[in-house]
Amino acid sequence: MADFARYLNIRSALMPVLSPEGDRAAFLTDISGNFQAWSAAAVPNPADPWPRQLTFFADKVWELYGTAQAGHLVAVSDYAGNERQQLYLISNFGAGADAGGHTVRRLTQNDDAIHTFGAWSADGQEILYTSNARNDVDFDIYRMDLRSGDERRVCECTGRRSIVAWIGEGRYAVSADSVASEQIELYLHDLATGEERHLTADRPPARYASFAASGDAVYLVTDRDHDRGAICRLDWQTGALVEIANASRFDAHLDGAAGEVELLAAAADGRTAAATVNVEGYSRLFLLDLQEGDLEPVTHLPDGVITNLSFGADARTLAFDFQSPLQPADVWTLDVGSRALFRLTHSDRAGIDSAGFVAPQLIRFTTFDGRSLPAFYCQPQTPPPDGGYPCILYVHGGPASQQRPDFDVRFQYFLSQGYALLVPNVRGSTGYGREYMMLDDVERRMDSVADLKAAVEWLHGRPEIAADRIAIYGRSYGGFMVLAALTEYPELFAAGIDIVGIADWVTFLERTSPWRRAHREREYGSLEQHRDFLRSISPLHKAERIRAPLLVQAGDNDPRVPLYESQQIVERVRAAGGTVEFVHYADEGHMFSKLENRIDSFTQMAEFLRRHIGDGRSGAA
Repeated sequence: MADFARYLNIRSALMPVLSPEGDRAAFLTDISGNFQAWSAAAVPNPADPWPRQLTFFADKVWELYGTAQAGHLVAVSDYAGNERQQLYLISNFGAGADAGGHTVRRLTQNDDAIHTFGAWSADGQEILYTSNARNDVDFDIYRMDLRSGDERRVCECTGRRSIVAWIGEGRYAVSADSVASEQIELYLHDLATGEERHLTADRPPARYASFAASGDAVYLVTDRDHDRGAICRLDWQTGALVEIANASRFDAHLDGAAGEVELLAAAADGRTAAATVNVEGYSRLFLLDLQEGDLEPVTHLPDGVITNLSFGADARTLAFDFQSPLQPADVWTLDVGSRALFRLTHSDRAGIDSAGFVAPQLIRFTTFDGRSLPAFYCQPQTPPPDGGYPCILYVHGGPASQQRPDFDVRFQYFLSQGYALLVPNVRGSTGYGREYMMLDDVERRMDSVADLKAAVEWLHGRPEIAADRIAIYGRSYGGFMVLAALTEYPELFAAGIDIVGIADWVTFLERTSPWRRAHREREYGSLEQHRDFLRSISPLHKAERIRAPLLVQAGDNDPRVPLYESQQIVERVRAAGGTVEFVHYADEGHMFSKLENRIDSFTQMAEFLRRHIGDGRSGAA
């Protein structure tokens, strides 16, 4: 079996930020093995052709933020995957080596707290951020002067707050409280007095996301009045919304398709904006006039996925990251005037011929209640062996998330080894409207597991699939779905891979980090009201039903799904006489970010699958 490390050395670049002058861009790339901050010329420049590394942390840089008013950045990193993020200032990132280069300085000092970047001041010399330093649960608002490093708490808050706008000549801020996946609440804060006002009080529960500030105007995407979202301007003094363009307006440019409004970025001119619409997982990019509401699709971009949008200091250049099923993520720019596209980075494919990559086919299958559910289906380029391809059914996490047609090295590797793949977006996934996202909440949790049975039945109808060689694989919430499917429908699967999955909903909610518990209880059910139900659907208490060999992997520092969840399912399966393999990483958390650990993790998966369901090139195991 080919070395998985080759595929894991395929690189990507994400989250671009333009310098104030627009001549350089900073971004995150994993060229060094895990994601760090780098910069490169934003336009072709023979005198400056080589990208420069800005951070050299032992751990991954998760996020990167810039301001049009100053040549510095804020980078976000943690320690060994513990998600207690710290903020770092990267100064002078646009300067060349002959100008003295850049410097990196840690801003936050509390190792035990989470720090969430919020917003820049109008001059780019101060930041607002939130932190749970006070009690480990609630996120208060802090203000820091970057010149002196002085910080102070300006508002004491409750809930999972994040700053989404700093307006009113620096006196006011808007925060979002993530109550649940389907409910965000907005608040206005007077930074001088510490007083707050609930802007969305007495409004129906809704999602508010992708905030974009331009001067004192605040724009956002919300599903308050439209199931698939709308772009609105927020009156931050009253909480009123002025609709600019809803999903139906975008649909008119989608050739009969329907999408969910997703990303928004606004330029400093107060008029120019860019937005994306999620259409069956694919991103459709639009330019938008915020004053007139006019829309223009950007039609010369290939089919793929965009995850970040940002304008430079003016309205002329839009930076974004883009990937497709056949192309790793890279940073692109769009000249708003000429509509010219420029690919800024060219991520390495580790010498692998892209002609061997496989694009997915969008299919739909019918589930138990008659719903038609979307999924991506891939089969190898090689003909099926006698008996058909072995197949991997992959279940995404979240559950309020979506598997998209992005570039996934895991999938491309498995396809190269002769495995077919089916990747469903079962009920509860995002990207298909608010109603669809909420179809699996609390008592309806197991309906989404039943959707997996319907997915397997669709595979059974495919003559090229070996029905007795189907494995199920998922991570996080997807790991719960793996365990649930193996206990509810044990006859359907020949193997299972559970990565940082939930085994017992009661112990998960008791042990998950305290700042997450209330948010997760809204979607899964509360220990106070639903304890018996949660126990009844927990795979741990049905572990004796697991017939298929099981591989379990976890990170010791996981603050979301603690290591205990993996340990107890392993112990219970072994006690019942089942076959289970277990590995955990001392320097990882919920996500495995270090290259050596990712190579080890995926190599073990590949060997596990080869032993238990064979592969499409060598035949049955």
